[in-house]
Amino acid sequence: MGIREERRARMLREIQDAALGLVEERGLDATTVGDIADRVGISERTVFRYYASKEHVLMPAQQSMIDTLVGSESAHSSSSGILGDLLGVCRDLFAQEVEQSDFRRISRLMVQDPAMTRVVVRQERKLVDALSVALVGRGQLEPIQALLVAEMVVAAWRVAWQSFARAEFEGLDSDPVEIFETTVRELGQLFRAD
Repeated sequence: MGIREERRARMLREIQDAALGLVEERGLDATTVGDIADRVGISERTVFRYYASKEHVLMPAQQSMIDTLVGSESAHSSSSGILGDLLGVCRDLFAQEVEQSDFRRISRLMVQDPAMTRVVVRQERKLVDALSVALVGRGQLEPIQALLVAEMVVAAWRVAWQSFARAEFEGLDSDPVEIFETTVRELGQLFRAD
């Protein structure tokens, strides 16, 4: 990594750390981009050079997740096969997100601050819409099937993250990737014939 990339990465970390600290102290609604910029010692314009909003600062991987899932193509033609492939991609994304040092802080904030939940719900809607449109557009699924598959992917992500966040909030030692695996297994159990 070159000097410019190192500086950029350091600036991104500083901005996100400041944003998380402020939201932990004040809550999301009471935190502004100006507050974040002041804490880092930069201008608001500099924050906006890297992030579209304060919500983006807190969860920068969300758009990447949407892009990755929408761009994922399945070799399967059945809705269950496509769902399985998308859950596999989702599992990999979840594991990558866990590697971020601030994953645990964000998880705790999601339990503590209802405004964070609203941000996540908006992102989930965006993902469901984009993914279902992509599945229909590629001719992989009919609209209702595509919507169901997209909703199931988002539900698995949400349940795994909420379960991990609750465990973190309660001070329990948990493995977020194992929680995701358990979520996917339980989801599969729901649809098995007895």
